[in-house]
Amino acid sequence: MAEITTQNFMASSRLSIKDPDLRIALERVGTGFDGARRDAIQEVGEDTWEGWRTKAQEIKAHTIDHLDYYLDLLYENVTKSGGFVHFAKDAAQANSIVCDLVQSNDIKVATKSKSMVSEELGLNHVLESVGVDVYETDLGEYIIQLAEETPSHLVAPALHKTRGQVATLFQEKLGIPYNDDIEQMAKTAREVLREKFLTADLGISGANFLIAETGSLVIITNEGNGRLCTSAPRIHIGITGMEKVIPSLEDLPTFLRLLPRSATGQRLTSYVSMVTGPRRNSDEDGPEQFHIIIVDNGRSKMLADPKLREALYCIRCGACLNICPVYQKVGGHAYGWVYPGPIGSIVTPNLTKLQDSKDLPFASSLCGACKEACPVKINIPRMLLHLRQNLVEPDDNSKSSAGLPEIMVAKGYKNMMKHPALIRLSNRILATIQKPLMKQGVIKSVPIPPFSKWTRARDLPSIPKRTFHEIWATDLKNGKDTHG
Repeated sequence: MAEITTQNFMASSRLSIKDPDLRIALERVGTGFDGARRDAIQEVGEDTWEGWRTKAQEIKAHTIDHLDYYLDLLYENVTKSGGFVHFAKDAAQANSIVCDLVQSNDIKVATKSKSMVSEELGLNHVLESVGVDVYETDLGEYIIQLAEETPSHLVAPALHKTRGQVATLFQEKLGIPYNDDIEQMAKTAREVLREKFLTADLGISGANFLIAETGSLVIITNEGNGRLCTSAPRIHIGITGMEKVIPSLEDLPTFLRLLPRSATGQRLTSYVSMVTGPRRNSDEDGPEQFHIIIVDNGRSKMLADPKLREALYCIRCGACLNICPVYQKVGGHAYGWVYPGPIGSIVTPNLTKLQDSKDLPFASSLCGACKEACPVKINIPRMLLHLRQNLVEPDDNSKSSAGLPEIMVAKGYKNMMKHPALIRLSNRILATIQKPLMKQGVIKSVPIPPFSKWTRARDLPSIPKRTFHEIWATDLKNGKDTHG
């Protein structure tokens, strides 16, 4: 499994905010991707767009509610077409299945199309440990593989890199002269990877969708590398989460309209590839063996929770990242695992450990922009609040993430709100002691936990001199205009 550093979110965020190169790179998120998404919606019209979103949500809700049926149907149809389906309960089992296939087929070179689940599994390191040379072929993934980093974005994995940094990386890793021309760098990568495509024994891909009705794996790309990975090597392994299945071919166009527009503003990606089983006698190319590995790795935990099941609707477009004010400040690596941004703050704690990822559900302003941007209408803020509640009010087998000061304040507030006389007394006391702390009508700093932590980043409103009951008794009840 990929290294998990979610417990370092706060420290990593502080470092990210101070990184000037990252600031430049992240400006493209809002002005580029999200701007293009808004233009794409305007082109089709709000009513049409909302109709597509509603239909996609209904398809996803139906599929997830009947996931066992559609996974069985997928298994049946993949097998019927000559392929193989493997179910993996966790990362270790998924990696073991791949290693068994690699060793039984004497694999030496593997090319990979973009796959977030393979990043989740830490698959590259596993393959290298059994003697396989692995090459990422998506340009962004190839860049971060050379840099020995993890993706920082669901769609644009090397978004955090400036072109100068990429040029330096190519110079150091590929032994070529420094050249920061984007077209030239892309040409260099293409020349290096072309040889790997021709010599690879194994092609590995993710899956944007799995079609239960036909047993097909669908990937959408802009570089053509996906088709080469799935058709040139003698063996193709598709690795994906169990939530990627959809019922029928008829459902696919809805998602093909939504995903590219939500991700990059494109009407359609350059390539839409559908793979159904291994090569047939009449086919000019294609793999001799076709395998799909369907990974659980914590997804069944979300499936079993009615308040979190909705997270499995995600189609990994990255729209919620592109509009999130937190992601735009700290970038993807601060989140500490494969899935960043708002959806990552829900998925990561469930696929790893909630206590180790306890800061992620709080890494949101709850502004709701992510919900509005989501093409399948996932209510991300509601699920973040649910996780916050689980952290602060856990069950008997878990420990609360709230510290002693927070617990004491919460209990004190609870008791105070039960007694009106105590509220009035507390109001008078606090209104008096706040005076030394006030500046320009607000409280700038409180040197007492947990308020000290709160006021590091924001002001506290001042406590009014009189309670509402006092104002009512002396002013409002007698018809006095308190605003005059």
